[in-house]
Amino acid sequence: MRSRLGAVPGLKIIEAAPLRDYTRFGIGGPARLLADVSSEPAMVEAMRIIQRSGDPHTVIGGGTNLIVTDQGFAGVVLRYTGQAIEIQGAEIEGASVRVAAGAVLQELVDSAIAAGLGGLETMTGIPGWVGGAIYGNAGAYGHSIQERVQSVRCFDGVSVREIGNAACEFRYRDSVFKRHKDWIILSAVLRLDRADPAELRATAEGILKIRNEKYPPSMRCAGSIFKNLILTDLPAAVQARIPERVVREGKVPSAYFLELAGAKGMVNGGVRVATYHANLIYNHGGGTALEVRQLIGELKHRVREQFGIELEEEVQYV
Repeated sequence: MRSRLGAVPGLKIIEAAPLRDYTRFGIGGPARLLADVSSEPAMVEAMRIIQRSGDPHTVIGGGTNLIVTDQGFAGVVLRYTGQAIEIQGAEIEGASVRVAAGAVLQELVDSAIAAGLGGLETMTGIPGWVGGAIYGNAGAYGHSIQERVQSVRCFDGVSVREIGNAACEFRYRDSVFKRHKDWIILSAVLRLDRADPAELRATAEGILKIRNEKYPPSMRCAGSIFKNLILTDLPAAVQARIPERVVREGKVPSAYFLELAGAKGMVNGGVRVATYHANLIYNHGGGTALEVRQLIGELKHRVREQFGIELEEEVQYV
């Protein structure tokens, strides 16, 4: 396996790669092989080699939303690292941007703002790569990336194809790619609008200031641990208990339930819940994946016991 993958042009292999170095949590054991793949042909060839071998494999992006087991991964971890950002028609209304899955989301946001293209500025400060943002339908301040996705180019395990927005089956923090984990996002075309760069930059800077206060860049965390809840999906008895001021765009923050359940400041070994935000777990130092999962389990149990509802993680497990 090592030699066959190593022969693929555009592929770089690291053996026994410590996955804690590739996740924002800073937690996780080693991968037997970590393969960084820089081109579509290389990714397709690597996947076909792995499929023929039958070895376990998984695909990750920037590692922002991952909790990797302390034992690591006894197979191949692939990352598609293509980073190209191509802006087309920036001088007209409705410009399009073709962006590779391995591009850093913040670099895409900055490039769009510099070109005077609006629609992504509310995502400033969200860490990670574009592929992961599409996979999890990332968003903030009432907007999600699904609003701007025209099409997604992916490898479905057999061939490379391009699917439209509807086929992506976007929902709140969800997409078809979460249900087809063997589909690998390679690139996407986004539709953006002409706007004043100065106004876009001012909006982005204001959002970044707030986000950095809540999630300092140096904090080893995955941002919010749990998805917010759709108000109309909650039992009537629970809805009746929620103050109107808490509801935002039809959603109830998980932090509301977690705070009432006493989550703030909880500690489990090297991991903690922030004292100022009940939906923020971070690695305070020497934290383990087991400790994170134990803490998540306890938080879910408390909310279930008190409100009869089930919180769902935003984070993904490897």
